[in-house]
Amino acid sequence: MTLHLPGAHGTLRAYEPRTEPLAPTPGAPFTSRTVFSAAHVVADPYADTTPDSPAAVDWDATLAFRRHLWAHGLGVAEAMDTAQRGMGLDWAGAAELIRRSAAEAKAAGGRIACGVGTDQLTDGPATLAEVRAAYEEQLAVVEESGAQAILMASRALAATARGPEDYLEVYGHLLRQTTEPVILHWLGPMFDPALAGYWGASGLDAATDTFLDVIAAHPDKVDGIKVSLLDARRETDLRRRLPKGVRCYTGDDFHYPELIAGDDQGFSHALLGIFDPLGPLAAEAVRVLDTGDTDGFRALLDPTVELSRHLFQAPTRYYKTGVVFLAWLAGHQSHFTMVGGLQSARSLPHLARAYELADRLGLFPDPKLAEDRMRTLLHLYGVTP
Repeated sequence: MTLHLPGAHGTLRAYEPRTEPLAPTPGAPFTSRTVFSAAHVVADPYADTTPDSPAAVDWDATLAFRRHLWAHGLGVAEAMDTAQRGMGLDWAGAAELIRRSAAEAKAAGGRIACGVGTDQLTDGPATLAEVRAAYEEQLAVVEESGAQAILMASRALAATARGPEDYLEVYGHLLRQTTEPVILHWLGPMFDPALAGYWGASGLDAATDTFLDVIAAHPDKVDGIKVSLLDARRETDLRRRLPKGVRCYTGDDFHYPELIAGDDQGFSHALLGIFDPLGPLAAEAVRVLDTGDTDGFRALLDPTVELSRHLFQAPTRYYKTGVVFLAWLAGHQSHFTMVGGLQSARSLPHLARAYELADRLGLFPDPKLAEDRMRTLLHLYGVTP
């Protein structure tokens, strides 16, 4: 049946939903790339909460979604931006998420890396010593869980640091005490405005130099870097300057097919929020790439970029709303609510376009369920043909 989807200026457009999904199936482990999906959390829809309350998480549905990603061969990047870290999920909730997901990863034989930050510092300006201590507390939780650590960019450090030397001191202090190589995370201000000027410089060239100085001082403690600047040229240039053995995990949700495919001088691995809704299709594409078929990989993944650019359009930090919306339509959760009430962060026309683009890609395991849920949402908003 035709759906009438809202567009600009109150208009409706007719859309014919597809009837068959692509239905990719799990296959062999990846051999050519290491691929993580940053995963969202599922809110408890029955919890009596407000946007300022601690997150109420549906643990069964949240862990089931991680098993879904592992089943397709993807690693899980846990307690990251996609899990609404600092946007509804506080440190207490993130610590519980890390412990539960790491235990689940051991049981499932899945790969997991978890975010280490400083978001327990919520009472105004912090000193560098307090920033170091906050990082250390979180690093201990991740390492005790048996997961790999991802040292995330810190709002508190961005607010406190006086220049590049403070970043070199804090990161050097942390890297000297890590038990296993970590992933360093550079999240651009388009994802979090509080991170503007990270690495002690407003210009990206100078910031890149400081970032590389941190890595060069401790190459044996850095497994890789995760770059989320939405700038393919800059990521490629940075990738070529990394010490031998240090990987680049692309976090560029606009240019990921070309960056993962790479060129004659190298390629990027992946740690991407868009691989949450794309999981099975992304996994199939990487397995094609494993055979050396770059054209086949691009043929599968290039058509997904329009959806990714739509979900991550400015204000980019609200991309989580579209990710959770698609998880609901796909049947991975029974409701469209989010911690912190963030389901309200995108408009109905935005969500309708996300549905249309995802449906065209065949992302929904049950297209009829997705259509019925989209129709329910339209009725809820008062849309009638």
